[in-house]
Amino acid sequence: MIVGVGIDVVDVARFVATLQRAPGLRVRLFTPEERAMPDTSLAARFAAKEAIAKALGAPAGMSWQDATVRRVVGAQPVVEVTGTVQAVADSLGVSRFHLSISHDAGIASAVVVAERD
Repeated sequence: MIVGVGIDVVDVARFVATLQRAPGLRVRLFTPEERAMPDTSLAARFAAKEAIAKALGAPAGMSWQDATVRRVVGAQPVVEVTGTVQAVADSLGVSRFHLSISHDAGIASAVVVAERD
């Protein structure tokens, strides 16, 4: 059963300019592993984190670092949640996330479906 759907679109150039203007934002939004990724990948990860939050109803108090997108070679990306995001997912009975991310022509986008058994 679908619990929620989230979508987000990020203008990559504007996102990169924001990261340059506010360097602390990179630390606040991304895990140490994610911070080493290219800017287009970070924009896509940010879109994915926004889409995850929206799929969960965008409650206050979730930490950006408690949602991670793992790239799996030859397969769809995987959403891993911990801490505050896991707590919200558990409260809604979410057992899995389905994620599609893309970046092209200066835009990064993500769609997330949160599902429960």
